[in-house]
Amino acid sequence: MGDLTAIRVKNAKPGEKLSDGGGLRLDVDRNGNGAWIFRFRSPVTGKERFMGLGPLSDVSLAQAREAATAARAAVREGYDPIEDRNARRAEARAEASRAVTFQEYAERFIGGKEAGWKNEKHRQQWRNSLRDYAMPHMGHLPIADVDTEAVLRALRPVWAEKPETARRVRGRIEAILNGAKAEGLRTEENPALWRGHLDQILARRRKSDVEHHAALPYAEMPTFWQSLASDASHAAQMLRFIILTAASAKLREWSRPLMWSVIPGLCRRLAWRPIGPMSFRWPLQRRLACPHRVFPTFRRPNASRATPRPQRPRTVSAQRFAIGLATVRNSRAR
Repeated sequence: MGDLTAIRVKNAKPGEKLSDGGGLRLDVDRNGNGAWIFRFRSPVTGKERFMGLGPLSDVSLAQAREAATAARAAVREGYDPIEDRNARRAEARAEASRAVTFQEYAERFIGGKEAGWKNEKHRQQWRNSLRDYAMPHMGHLPIADVDTEAVLRALRPVWAEKPETARRVRGRIEAILNGAKAEGLRTEENPALWRGHLDQILARRRKSDVEHHAALPYAEMPTFWQSLASDASHAAQMLRFIILTAASAKLREWSRPLMWSVIPGLCRRLAWRPIGPMSFRWPLQRRLACPHRVFPTFRRPNASRATPRPQRPRTVSAQRFAIGLATVRNSRAR
């Protein structure tokens, strides 16, 4: 029998700490909210610890005494009651997670993320790639039971045949499993992690394996330009602008100052206003490594010329690089 009574507990005042004996006490804060606390010395670490048994509004005096009795029994048996309770809670979460399959959680994960994806094609690629390569091997598995073996079953058939697709699928599986762990549905390490895990099993992708699109021969430029001139779409106009200015279609933040690609190539977002008859200036917020430079817009080629002047064969990519590099050097010379 403890020192407290139901009436004493009911009349507890703000700021009081009422002991019931045996390590059990009632703490009341300044707002009058009470909480049951069990004080003990951990048999594992030898340090004093305080275990919360619940608020007074939910746990009665009798229930608090029962919980304290069970905690004292655990201490006598050499267990830390706090660690024991945490282990039971983790086990309960793991049991609940086994009711959620990888496919179910993947749909929930994508549904929560896709609001931030502006590209509809990106959303479709996530679902299609997981449907074709991951779900047949791990979609039916509980999210907590997805292991390295399941990930390898999904990746190995396409790792050498479709390396870029396999790389993206691995990254998407990793992101989904990270989300599951953040929500408490997993406790193990991520089996789709590349560095320090899958890179020890699967072959690394070599740079020589990357196949770029073939460049257009320079001699075919007049014919190609005529086909662009007959196309009134914005994409065709942007491509003509890129050819004339040697600009880039994507943003490149390279640090080497003499490379022409240091120009912030935001052609897809460039407005008409900064483009003049003889030059154009990048808007202030889009200048990275060349904030004050003005780049010339070159004269359009004569479409009536059937063949170009004789010169050594160069690809369009090489010509764009030479023009852009000369532009940067001339701008630096000024």
